[in-house]
Amino acid sequence: MAEKITTYIKDYRKQIKMSQTELARRVGVRRETIGRLEKGLYNPSLKLALDISRVLRAKVEDLFKFKTLA
Repeated sequence: MAEKITTYIKDYRKQIKMSQTELARRVGVRRETIGRLEKGLYNPSLKLALDISRVLRAKVEDLFKFKTLA
């Protein structure tokens, strides 16, 4: 069985009314990177995951979940 990472970045970002551009600026990446993360097209490095969780004031394990593909 394969696993896929599902992200909840967009949900947390919207709760605090933060744009992709602002989140990207605060973590030091391009806006496109945040968009790709939110769509599940890109898996973050550990550092980026920690940086995003710090900015969004969320636990890493709440932002990123493994889902098993059947």
